[in-house]
Amino acid sequence: MQNRSFDVVVLGAGIVGCMVARSLARYNLSIALVDRANDVGVGASSANSAILHSGHDPAPGSNKAALNRRGNELWRHLVEELEIGHSWCGAMVVAVGEEERRQLGTLMRRGRQNGIEGLRILGREETLHREPLLTPGVEGALWTPTAGVIDPFGATIAVAENAVENGVRLILDADVHDAIVEHGRLAGVCSAKGDIYGRIFVNSLGVHADDFMHLVGDRPEFHITPRRGEYFIFDPDRVQVKNVLFPMPSTKGKGILVSTTAHGNTFVGPDAQEIRGKDDTATTREGMREILDGARRLVPGLDQRDVIASFSGIRATGNYNRDFLIETSGSVQGLINIAGIESPGFVAAPAIAERVEQLLRQSGVALEARWDWTSRRRAQPSFKELSHQQRARLIRKEPSYGRIVCRCETVTEGEIVAAIRSSIPATSYDAIKRRCWLGTGRCQGGFDYPRVIRILARELRLPMTAVTKKGAGSEFLYRATKAVDNEADAQCKPIHDTTS
Repeated sequence: MQNRSFDVVVLGAGIVGCMVARSLARYNLSIALVDRANDVGVGASSANSAILHSGHDPAPGSNKAALNRRGNELWRHLVEELEIGHSWCGAMVVAVGEEERRQLGTLMRRGRQNGIEGLRILGREETLHREPLLTPGVEGALWTPTAGVIDPFGATIAVAENAVENGVRLILDADVHDAIVEHGRLAGVCSAKGDIYGRIFVNSLGVHADDFMHLVGDRPEFHITPRRGEYFIFDPDRVQVKNVLFPMPSTKGKGILVSTTAHGNTFVGPDAQEIRGKDDTATTREGMREILDGARRLVPGLDQRDVIASFSGIRATGNYNRDFLIETSGSVQGLINIAGIESPGFVAAPAIAERVEQLLRQSGVALEARWDWTSRRRAQPSFKELSHQQRARLIRKEPSYGRIVCRCETVTEGEIVAAIRSSIPATSYDAIKRRCWLGTGRCQGGFDYPRVIRILARELRLPMTAVTKKGAGSEFLYRATKAVDNEADAQCKPIHDTTS
């Protein structure tokens, strides 16, 4: 990429960075959205609880409390405008035993302080009616009707696609390794795709946000501690809860939850492990044991044999008053920091984008509205969700929708091709998985892998050996088996019969 200059450069294409880019795209600004990965939403935005929290839990008066509540309001419009999979299923904070039941009133008062509407304490019978799989030891729950769940992959992609459709320049595979600071002003960054210059830089680099601050000489006292949280997903044919189920919170956080998802699975997690490596997303036997033990306290019937997948994500836990840090830098001109965005960061993302708009106005940036900005984005059809009549019409129009590639989730070749040809092309297996949900069923891709590799190779005009799971260095294939066999044959010496 040639050196380019923009009005605003957003560093980090997670849900927060994408939301900032989309929000600013409504103004007459040139905007770049930069990420080191080969797709958007690859980090914590794709490995989290995917809950649109109501906002009852954060400390009153904090950024978390204000932005959680506002974000929840904004998502109600966004999921419709951008056609994102979601469910406003509500959530319960479950009290097991009499001691926990007495704490429900305190939680409800905090929620009301935060301005959350509809909170109600449920008795034992109504709690079990809403969620029959709960432990018989339940004594009640705090019902939060404004909570929901969302497809975290689809949400980040939808926001990014809408930003790109409104003129945002997306620059992927662009790991930032240095910065250009001139006379106290951040003028540019040096990336794997070349130098990128801008008037304003928005640091939304997640768990690496503090590293960038220190690189440019900002806030040396601020640090992010990476905390890994593991999750386990259950076969929806074996277990299916209806709600988001929280245990009573502790000083360590919201605890190990049991939740439905936008796709109908049940998942449990997370734990909280302080780790050294900010990109260490391993899952562990110890983590599974701790999480299942905690989850069974709420839903005792969970069986480890029904787990079909595991994953982990990294919380970006900052040391800024246990709160989000969102500010114009006091020491480096042209820099806005968004850091320490842990839970409830996903639901707060659109409200964080509003806050960034305010900071830009305060810094003197003219925000002139564009006449041609569009808030809507149309999702690609999901074959699994269509009626028989809709499927037939789609297949008549494009026969590739009649070829099933992923049997577990009923994903077709047509959907895969549409993802590859979209405004943000899916160029790896995982990128297609995030858009189409293939490979997420009981077989975890065992059936569809070879078929998807062939489709990617064909559409991208690559040899099959160049197709990757998640970008450079994750190629599936070494070389054609026949080539290996031929080489082995050439190296073998003929065996002579010496018995005659």
